[in-house]
Amino acid sequence: MASAHDRAVLQAIFTPTSPFGDVPALNQEEELADDDSGFDAELLKQARELEIRGVSAAEAGDLQTALQQFSQAIQILPVRASAYNNRAQALRLQGDTAGALEDLGLAISLSGGSGRAACQAFVQRGLLLRLSCQDDEARASFEKAAALGSEFARQQAVALNPYAALCNRMLSEVINKLRDPEVPETQ
Repeated sequence: MASAHDRAVLQAIFTPTSPFGDVPALNQEEELADDDSGFDAELLKQARELEIRGVSAAEAGDLQTALQQFSQAIQILPVRASAYNNRAQALRLQGDTAGALEDLGLAISLSGGSGRAACQAFVQRGLLLRLSCQDDEARASFEKAAALGSEFARQQAVALNPYAALCNRMLSEVINKLRDPEVPETQ
């Protein structure tokens, strides 16, 4: 009889776009954090408060206020990635894809490609690139986010990989034939 771990592995093989779930040893994502230790504590507090207000404004549909809040946070700490990431989301909601991609590039650069801000920026960039039919570039962004622990990005990268889909389909057919072999007809 297959263990829960074995079933989870098979689930991942046969349906690569489905999440693993809470299976020990398969879903060991550690909580990503951004390294904010190098910033002045008071400036960091101000920037975070501005970002919180910006997110609230964006959720309320007030994108102009959100953009102002994020831009003020960037003015306070221009080398912190988080506010660029948040502003990119607001720019995207406003329809400014080029501006959003520019801010996402800055967020990735400032974060050094690691931490929560980088992971979110890679995912957002992947989504924007996918919407503009740049699937190879989108897959590369999703793969980077997946390497940082994003399950959603892993699913997107697999969905964009035609070879993985073909291999999974072929493997699924082989396993299904092993499970339920066709019995030759007797005459």
